[in-house]
Amino acid sequence: MRTSDTHIGFADLVLHLKERFESVGADPWIAACLAENCALCEQAGTLSHGVFRMKGYLNSIASGWVDAKAKPDLNRVSQSFLRVNGRNGFAQPALVRARSELLRMVDETGVAVLSMCNSHHFSALWPDVEPFADLGLIALSTATGGTSVIPPGGNRKVLGTNPIAFAAPVKGGPSFLIDLATAAMSQGDVTIARNEGRSLPMGIGVDHGGQPTSDPSEILSGGGILPFGGYKGTALSLMVEVLASALSGGQFSHQVDFSNHPKAETSRTGYFLMLIDGGRGQDLPINERTMEFFHAVRAAGVERLPGDRLHAARRRAQTVGIPITETIRDFLAQ
Repeated sequence: MRTSDTHIGFADLVLHLKERFESVGADPWIAACLAENCALCEQAGTLSHGVFRMKGYLNSIASGWVDAKAKPDLNRVSQSFLRVNGRNGFAQPALVRARSELLRMVDETGVAVLSMCNSHHFSALWPDVEPFADLGLIALSTATGGTSVIPPGGNRKVLGTNPIAFAAPVKGGPSFLIDLATAAMSQGDVTIARNEGRSLPMGIGVDHGGQPTSDPSEILSGGGILPFGGYKGTALSLMVEVLASALSGGQFSHQVDFSNHPKAETSRTGYFLMLIDGGRGQDLPINERTMEFFHAVRAAGVERLPGDRLHAARRRAQTVGIPITETIRDFLAQ
């Protein structure tokens, strides 16, 4: 599908993104991986992690903050545990390199755990877990990021937005997908609201004095985002710090320091992925069990499940192309 005045084909967008990654020194295979990941987010309507992220990607590479030529080190330390050192590169290409070993571990033991340090993750997490659910596996992923969240009772930012993603196969339909920040809103969405001049609902964040505010500029300039659900969201965010950073040996969110690279935006922290072959020892395959369960949930009157909007947006984009937003138009004009 080619570019029109209002839509752009997936392959065309990937090509434009790949060229820009290569222009700042990314290896071609890494540029292709990041470009496809970014285009997937745009295609699925997760705009806060699509082309909107390109400025941060490119500045982080051009400033020398992240190595877009890095070759990750893979070390299988036990039958089901793979340790990865991202070598100051991006997490997504490292995950691509680890994929065959992860699948081998799942085939041998039924479970695979990947713990990655010294890596940058600047995208949504659902593109990491969905491919494994498409193979019939259950997948859970977490990542830490630079500090942007003030926990209840705290007086400064100490946590990242610390997302959690989960995917499971469903017979007869697309995978069940969850991708959520443990913050009340992702930093990308807060930034988009600021750029568009929109106010936010109260409860998203506080200003520099710790007072609740609906102004995204005040949240981003000296204030902070709040966890969702108060102490419950905080508990999940702390869990992410343990799984993604403590377990991997990577930096915690509060340890990220951009001071020598003022234009950089990606965070060198930690990443966690767990895969489970859920069909072992069961009479019915896991995808049939999930199908049965979600039929019951929908029969109870639930019209939309997590992931439904993403799948619908992607189906539309695969038919008519990816809508050219103002962000994409500005990017293509550069």
